[in-house]
Amino acid sequence: MTPASSDFAEVGGAYAAYSSGGRGRLRHDITARRVLDELGENPARVLDVGCGDGEMVWRLAAAGHRVTGVERSTGMLTAAAERIAAVPQLAGRVTLVEGDIYALPFDDASFDAVVCHGVVMYLSDSVAPTAHLARLVAGGGLLSILTKNQLAVGVREALRGQYESAQAQIETGQSASLGNLGITTRGDAPDHLDDLARANGLTPLPWQGVRIFHDHCPNDWAPKEEDYQAALAVEWAASTRSPYRELGRLVHTLARREATA
Repeated sequence: MTPASSDFAEVGGAYAAYSSGGRGRLRHDITARRVLDELGENPARVLDVGCGDGEMVWRLAAAGHRVTGVERSTGMLTAAAERIAAVPQLAGRVTLVEGDIYALPFDDASFDAVVCHGVVMYLSDSVAPTAHLARLVAGGGLLSILTKNQLAVGVREALRGQYESAQAQIETGQSASLGNLGITTRGDAPDHLDDLARANGLTPLPWQGVRIFHDHCPNDWAPKEEDYQAALAVEWAASTRSPYRELGRLVHTLARREATA
């Protein structure tokens, strides 16, 4: 799900390459593992807002959950539909809907989990989007948001030797910068996202930093599988531990609504 002025399908090829490369895999593997751990073994009703080309939809459905994917980009939604259609056994668990985060066509408390990964960073603020997402979380349910980490501004640029940009971001605390897909992204601090969860009646869970040690790797970083698994293991170990998690390019916050009697 992207800003109104941009169709993410325009950078769909670049996004697909990113998702299948080492950096994208780290993001998807870490966030999916945490969400699936929180969901447990029982099949859940899950909403993926801004589902893109269906990466998380595919993972959640493959784990046995019933998943509704929402995406405003018709091109990306088509890519998601093709991806799911390629695995016939998943088709009965997946519904794809064209829609917008600000006008989600679902009743309150309709889902056991609402995930929104890689969306809020492209929007002007996180307050209204979090409220729109939180209202859909049922009692005992989970809200999962992945966005850019304001605490780590300038880290990627510094490690890549882009010192002027890094210094400007660090000295000003400026969280807006140009992402790898050529689109400006905006960051949020984890504490702010946790406060928004509380304001919407949810209790925050421990948050994660994502891509702590490997974010500065080039877009085409494609390590051998053994090396990738070693990188994933160290990233996972650091993702919930301070001070490492504060340096993650992305922040993954989770919150749960109290179960109803």
